[in-house]
Amino acid sequence: MKRFYKVADHVFSVDSDIDTPDWMCNYSPFETAEDKELFSLAVRNAIVERADFTEEFHQEEEGFDISCGYTDTGQNVFEFSMGNQLIGSLVCTKDHHDATLVCDDAFKQKAVDNSLMVLYALNTATLGTALFHASVIQFRNKAYLFLGKSGTGKSTHASLWQQYIPQTELLNDDNPVVRIVNEEIWVCGSPWSGKTPCYKNEKYLLGGIVDLSQAPFNEIRPLRGIEAYAVLVPSISGKRWDKDMADGLHDFENHLALKAPIWHLSCLPDEEAAKICAKHVVQ
Repeated sequence: MKRFYKVADHVFSVDSDIDTPDWMCNYSPFETAEDKELFSLAVRNAIVERADFTEEFHQEEEGFDISCGYTDTGQNVFEFSMGNQLIGSLVCTKDHHDATLVCDDAFKQKAVDNSLMVLYALNTATLGTALFHASVIQFRNKAYLFLGKSGTGKSTHASLWQQYIPQTELLNDDNPVVRIVNEEIWVCGSPWSGKTPCYKNEKYLLGGIVDLSQAPFNEIRPLRGIEAYAVLVPSISGKRWDKDMADGLHDFENHLALKAPIWHLSCLPDEEAAKICAKHVVQ
């Protein structure tokens, strides 16, 4: 059955030959009757075999691997593995509009989520939209993003806000979407939220971005210019070796670096860190 979903006002479709009630439940809040899709994904349950392609990029993170490249006919290929096991093979057209995922039944949710995140990031890179690796909270109808390397404590800091800053709510704990519309910067929930199930179809104006690092003290300072730009780049997904996409992401990152309030917080995982952060970033 083909279903349509809208995330940050971008519509995509998923056509699956697998029963979907349980493993697509995180997409339910984003289901829409609109059918003018930005891209489409067909999901097929079958034995996953490695494709014959030239590899361009390989990423490993916490036991999960992504390899991507292209075939002799110009199709784009993304392979997803856990350990040494291939769990999904995504093949899409050169423009990334139409894609087919063959996945292992035991890991279909992982393969589908990663396929849709890849396709979403690629198809929105030139549309003033970016998928962030961040934790984001909503406070007084504005959104605050916490950035940093894996293990830095993004989720922990978001939890500290919820614990010590009244009226704080989690919007997304891993992959929020940020979109620029008419010079305004909006932060949107998504169906992808890592290990914390938080799938809210909500959007808020950006209040601020905080880059985190662990330290034996709590200290915050504003970032400007190239420093601000530099903390954004590692947190945004994209195919940066493609010129059009790289240019689109650069324009997006440059806009945020110039217009968004961006801070660096050296911190402990404690109450004081959350309160110092809120005192400075909330206007």
